[in-house]
Amino acid sequence: MLKNYLKIAWRNLLKNKGFTFINIAGLTIGMASAALILLWVQNELSYDRFHDKKDRLYTMYNRAVFDGKLWCWNTTPKIMAKTLKADYPQVEESTHTTECTFLFTVGDKKLMERGYFTDQGFLNMFSFPLVKGERSKALVDNSSIVLTEKAAKKLFGSTDAAMGKTVKIDSNAYFTITAVMQDLPNNTRFRFEYLLPWSYSKKIGWDDEYWGNNSVQTYALLKPGVKYEAANARIKNITKSHSDQKDTEVFLHPVEKWRLYSKFENGVNTGGKISTVRLFAAIAGLILIIACINFMNLSTARSEKRAKEVGIRKVAGAPREFLIGQFLSESIFIALFAGVLALIIVQLSLSGFNQLTGKELFVPYTSVDFWIIFIGFIMLTGIIAGSYPAFYLSSFQPIKVLKGTFKAANALVAPRKVLVVIQFTVAILLIICTIIIKSQLQHGQSRDTGYKRDNLVYSYLSGDMGKHYNAIRNDMMASGAITGVTKTSAPITEGWSDSWGYSWPGKDPNARLDFNVFNVDADFTKTMGLKIIEGRDIDVKKYPTDSLAMLLNEAAVKIMGFKNPVGQIINNGDTKWHVVGVIKDFILQSPYEPVHPMVIQGPSSWFSIVHYKLNPARSTAANLKTIEQIFKKYNPDYPFEYTFVDEDYAKKFAEEQRVGTLATLFAGLTVFISCLGLFGLATYMAQNRIKEIGVRKVLGASVARITRLLSVDFLKLVLISFLVAAPLAWWGMTEWLKSYTYRINISIWVFVGAGVMSMLIAIATISYQAIKAAIANPVKSLRSE
Repeated sequence: MLKNYLKIAWRNLLKNKGFTFINIAGLTIGMASAALILLWVQNELSYDRFHDKKDRLYTMYNRAVFDGKLWCWNTTPKIMAKTLKADYPQVEESTHTTECTFLFTVGDKKLMERGYFTDQGFLNMFSFPLVKGERSKALVDNSSIVLTEKAAKKLFGSTDAAMGKTVKIDSNAYFTITAVMQDLPNNTRFRFEYLLPWSYSKKIGWDDEYWGNNSVQTYALLKPGVKYEAANARIKNITKSHSDQKDTEVFLHPVEKWRLYSKFENGVNTGGKISTVRLFAAIAGLILIIACINFMNLSTARSEKRAKEVGIRKVAGAPREFLIGQFLSESIFIALFAGVLALIIVQLSLSGFNQLTGKELFVPYTSVDFWIIFIGFIMLTGIIAGSYPAFYLSSFQPIKVLKGTFKAANALVAPRKVLVVIQFTVAILLIICTIIIKSQLQHGQSRDTGYKRDNLVYSYLSGDMGKHYNAIRNDMMASGAITGVTKTSAPITEGWSDSWGYSWPGKDPNARLDFNVFNVDADFTKTMGLKIIEGRDIDVKKYPTDSLAMLLNEAAVKIMGFKNPVGQIINNGDTKWHVVGVIKDFILQSPYEPVHPMVIQGPSSWFSIVHYKLNPARSTAANLKTIEQIFKKYNPDYPFEYTFVDEDYAKKFAEEQRVGTLATLFAGLTVFISCLGLFGLATYMAQNRIKEIGVRKVLGASVARITRLLSVDFLKLVLISFLVAAPLAWWGMTEWLKSYTYRINISIWVFVGAGVMSMLIAIATISYQAIKAAIANPVKSLRSE
């Protein structure tokens, strides 16, 4: 029987090559698109789910009231990990991590890589596989280090050659490689090429036991059987119990929520990246449904061609179940063929898709689970696509069919129209959403940053640069390669420090206000291109007391309530800062959020970055070559590395840019699949009404009139689709935009543009077949009459 089904299916495919091509093309594109999206979704959902102890793993979050709102953040004091393990019996293991970047030297090889300071607890808690070495001994010794395979191969050529060897860190520390870790998978939050023992951070002065310094990530592994709620209740007062930070609570955040549920509003978890995952999962489903609707429409549109076949089979004794099985087999056969083509397309496009999404997705051909899911995916697609045609075609009454009184067109008008409306509703919905997403992205990109990004570059103060900074600065200025230079505690595009320990005359003693903290050297505003609204810049050379000078941004002045800020005294513990100027707000963090209050402090011991403004009168390459020579002169052991501020700032839009690009891509594919179906229906309609068209032409109907006659029904359906899609898109995008404080207002012209675009697309799709039918010679169509 199955052989018979397949033989009939194959004959029908060959008999109607045009419709077969449209059906298979629509299903192939739909299945390939859905498969790519689902690979991305699966990758997002699998983040850090591979750890053996994932059900007991948590990261520590702080929670406290600032500016009248309950804020949550995931940086904690360095001492918290040790305290958790020592004083809380619910915790089996705890660890902390903080990023570090060091120069590695092995013989003549030098390598700058990013790693983590951590301790033995990290390897006990997380299941990153070791290809060499023992987990229990890897970080026990103070001079031990763990490398990834990638780092080991760069330094030693192979993992075998790396084990037991010594590497020099910076210029005076030596570590023995005690383990080599498998390269990190692409579905983990962790990003490092080596692990250094926490003891080294103490040696170089990075460690402290101050409960008010939230600067590391702390992780906890609960003991088996310990309930999350009970542990949370016990741990929440850890900061209050061990310090004078009486307003701060701590809570556990489970591993399965690290990636997708990291957004908190007023102390409540409100989701995060999960909204994007759900959006694209829905898009995958909609694309597949649209492809299936194409199949349904074209199959039912051709029902008259197969009506006699059904009638004869029923007269010959074929039960309805047999016919349903036959038609479902045909659709599954087509879905199987389309599925194989889709898999080929997925493999060919995966490299480009990975580049677009910034991931390393792959098709797991060796996984049995993959093939089970893939076959199930094909079966489901085939059943969905073939269900309506199978039940419809098998319901024909043989008497009416064989008498010639069967009129498929009238019977199918309502269902087909509904399917076309659904199809174009989804397409128009995605067009509107894509336009709004792009507009929001452009809105953020066009926002004034408050400083001049062009020709602005920064480098890390590594090695001996800090010691020789004045000489480096003088040589750079004398060379003509730059027009300005300054030291800072962080890049101008990032906020690395904040504090709520400031007080001033008139401050409400009960108010807890948080400020971004920036430490700067001379010429800060000049180099950055910042605008001074009141007062002056910090200049220690001209004003020796400026070692304790402070600049405020507009947001800080507003929240402090100063009418005359210049000259005010700001206290931070025993330190008294005097305000010398006010600068215009500039974007330090998210371009979609209001500017946070900021204090910019004069010279201190903490500088990590040197910013310099390249001379626009010279070529960028020449400027950078000159600067490299100067850096090498005073810091010969370290490679010259730099970052353009405008490129760094652009990274703030990377996530939204990917979402916008993916939305545009899949909206375009949705429209294309819908147009394939519309083209097929228009072709069938023209063929079905060819004699009617011939009669009308003989009676004097013009080409334009006949074209309009064949097009107007389809355009009505597209108009109905727009009327359904527009309010849905408005509601969905309004909710989406609520996640941005700095956002666009949805313009009515977005909907007008989408409506006009959808009509033009439909007209372009239909017009070819309509005009072709309208200009056909009526003699040929009426010859049999």
